[in-house]
Amino acid sequence: MKILYVTTVSDTMGFFISHIKMLIEEGHTVDMACNIGKPLPTELLNLGCKAYNIEFQRSPFKNENLKAYKKLKALLFEKEYDIVHTHTPIASVFTRRACKRIKNVKVIYTAHGFHFYKNGPILNWLIYFPIEKWLAKYTDILVTINQEDYKRSIQHFRAKKLQYIPGVGINKRNFIKVKNNQMISEKELNLPREAFVLLSIGELNKNKNHETVIKALAQIKNPNIYYLICGAGPLESHLNNLITNLNLKSQIKLLGFKQEIADFYNLADVFIFPSYREGLSVALMEAMSSRLPVICSNIRGNVDLIDNDKGGYLVEPEDVQGFSNAIKNLYQSVELREAFSVYNFEKIDEYTIEKVLKKIKELY
Repeated sequence: MKILYVTTVSDTMGFFISHIKMLIEEGHTVDMACNIGKPLPTELLNLGCKAYNIEFQRSPFKNENLKAYKKLKALLFEKEYDIVHTHTPIASVFTRRACKRIKNVKVIYTAHGFHFYKNGPILNWLIYFPIEKWLAKYTDILVTINQEDYKRSIQHFRAKKLQYIPGVGINKRNFIKVKNNQMISEKELNLPREAFVLLSIGELNKNKNHETVIKALAQIKNPNIYYLICGAGPLESHLNNLITNLNLKSQIKLLGFKQEIADFYNLADVFIFPSYREGLSVALMEAMSSRLPVICSNIRGNVDLIDNDKGGYLVEPEDVQGFSNAIKNLYQSVELREAFSVYNFEKIDEYTIEKVLKKIKELY
């Protein structure tokens, strides 16, 4: 079959390397369409995937999206794909609209976390829920990756078929390392050898909510607890100012974007993840594969992965005291950290790339 993978921006295609490779090995051809703002993964291009630059914008209100829609529609008519598999909200709105009147094409939409969710902003519900409900009837298979979205889709959406697949899949082998063999050392990061290390992976933006953890550390007042944040983003200056004002410059390190992060997981004692919104976080799955106990926000997606008091603690995103208490509990108990780490390492077996690829193969 001729298959087109569609995402809003090129960065996202990297999550689907294993998926596309599997489809090609099964004898299909796979092309890609997205806004190629950054280079596409070389591995996909080496597999023979053709790439088409469709200038989608992440904001739904940009005029460029209408131009992208027309360009995508022309591509679909020209290439006559058998299946269009679309990901990310903006691209998926325009892609399903473009496929509406094209005969003999099947549309798969993988929702990596709807913009509307339990306790989410009312405006998101008013804008995005009606759009998804309308477009569901033009969707041959709607794939959801967490239980909250799956249950809501059963209740409200009328896609021809609904399928739950647990995320994009995680390769545990990439994160199984011995702490003593880590490439990143405490010395390189100016950490004392006995440091207790918290780690977050994620863009420095409002949604990732690093501010709550920073405030929790200010409450704890323990100079032996360090917080590493791998990520870049618009709130870097704000977070640096907050860290300075709370006299935590020696304990909190904004490390910027890191391409290779497995060594940071191995350096850490606890993974901490205070987001307001997630679909099913790859970073959280990586932390579990790295045998880390977890403190994370009690939100959609996170609750699929982390069982409270078994693999870690679920805390409300703005509960500074709750994060503070959870950090202190894990700092004080090696036995608790070990029990949580073992539990997470076993539970993540449900989300491995092998199991996800099997489900995708069945889908196609």
